[in-house]
Amino acid sequence: MIEVKGVTKRYEDFTAIEDISFSTPPCSITGLVGYNGAGKTTLIKIAAGIYKADEGKVLLSGENVFNNNNERKRLFFVPDELYFPATATLKTMAAYYKGYYSNFNIEIFNKLTKLFSLSTDKKIKSFSKGMQRQSEIILALASSPKYMLLDETFDGLDPQKRDLTKKLLLEYMAESSCSLIISSHNLSDLANLCDRVCLINGKKLVINSKTEDLGLEIRKVRLILDTEVKEDMFSPLSIEKFKSQGKSAVFVMRGDIKKSIEYLQSLNPVSLETFEMPHEEIFLNEMEGEALETEGFFHK
Repeated sequence: MIEVKGVTKRYEDFTAIEDISFSTPPCSITGLVGYNGAGKTTLIKIAAGIYKADEGKVLLSGENVFNNNNERKRLFFVPDELYFPATATLKTMAAYYKGYYSNFNIEIFNKLTKLFSLSTDKKIKSFSKGMQRQSEIILALASSPKYMLLDETFDGLDPQKRDLTKKLLLEYMAESSCSLIISSHNLSDLANLCDRVCLINGKKLVINSKTEDLGLEIRKVRLILDTEVKEDMFSPLSIEKFKSQGKSAVFVMRGDIKKSIEYLQSLNPVSLETFEMPHEEIFLNEMEGEALETEGFFHK
């Protein structure tokens, strides 16, 4: 299990992430989502034992990961910015990792290089960005880690390789009971992959939910009354993004959806519609600020 407990990281006067907590049980994948610069990479590097948290800690099976070589040998970190020595090939990198990871599986390594159609003798630096990403994924899976941390894993992969990588990660997780954390600024990359989704926004964790439960406590509402709509009519409810025009209103509603709908029905609406929100819309709703207005931007 990976446990993130109250983690805060500062760079002098700048706070990158603040008081973040969640856990990733064995045989599960947690998706870490947020815009570029939200703090995902900082958090993953703390979980990898590269950075030290100013407050809080990350535990791997109950052991603090920082300065813990025994636990780090059971962990594989795939960074956003990959690095390979200038003369490195997949063959030489496999030999290197085999010396560090005692469970490195050369048979899996050979199968994966064939599956991705990558040469083991060519310099990795000569590969495209996507092929370099595939190389690191191959090395990660062949190393047979207990924990995997993948930062922007799908960046640079074409749709076919992205789908293949997802299938391999799911298969490996099921076979090994591995705990995985995967970060992305693109929610669609994590759709149908993660058991839990965590959203970082404004340096804090604003969503920590099972993927299947993500939309249970939030709805979009379209309402028409027989009188002018005013926002204070809905004071018993938790609402946001409220917009009204005359007798109609549109807003986002949170909390106990069943009780909230009962309250809305007590207003005797002419029309009441509630809509489940797609995951992408829920996440956009959680982000600070509203979408920038572009209409008429190029009008002279």
